[in-house]
Amino acid sequence: MAQPEDLSVWRAPERPGDLRLTGHHAAIEPLEAAHAEPLHNAFRADDAIWAWLPYGPFENAASYAAWVAEAAGRSDPKFFAIRKSGDAGPSGVASLMRADPPHGVIEIGHICFAPALQRSPAATEAVFLLADWAFAAGYRRLEWKCNARNGPSLRAAARFGFDFEGVFRQHMIVKGVNRDTSWFAILDRDWPDLRAAYLAWLDPGNFDLGGRQGLALSGLTEAARLRAQAEPRDP
Repeated sequence: MAQPEDLSVWRAPERPGDLRLTGHHAAIEPLEAAHAEPLHNAFRADDAIWAWLPYGPFENAASYAAWVAEAAGRSDPKFFAIRKSGDAGPSGVASLMRADPPHGVIEIGHICFAPALQRSPAATEAVFLLADWAFAAGYRRLEWKCNARNGPSLRAAARFGFDFEGVFRQHMIVKGVNRDTSWFAILDRDWPDLRAAYLAWLDPGNFDLGGRQGLALSGLTEAARLRAQAEPRDP
């Protein structure tokens, strides 16, 4: 039987604070009250974005601003606004949540992308920037959870390189309906290969003048996961 991993020199990471992260396509900053108006304007293009979240849609700008004010004051989940490079205001929200520094576990959640942000390099880079921060900070496990009926989120988790780990049945009641929850995770030992896959996809040279991708991220992350799983691990 393999010996358990020796973590005697491992140290608990810090909790996510007021992170400001910037890439080629996206920028991330702590959610604040000033973000409410541009986010509400971006989100009202399609109420379907709220279908799988435990809140929303919001009746008006004031009700959304009240939610932002409350969410911005939390430390866990720690909410962030996402802005596409070149845009004046944000068009998405995500969080780092359920931080468990003593065990090195953290989750990406509360993802809400306006139609203008969806399926864009900025949306993918936002997930990458949060994941990269988590592993650089010393977290050992990054989780992704979603309603087991949420097809887009299930596909996104696979595309982003998360491994499916199972379904927690009757896990929650959300908006008066049962939720079975699908669990996914990336481990720190797999991140170097996945990180290289993200960077290859996010490289501006991977996109033509019309914004069309050359290499698909799903193929890159699948190859990275297979390489990581084939590599021998120290006990």
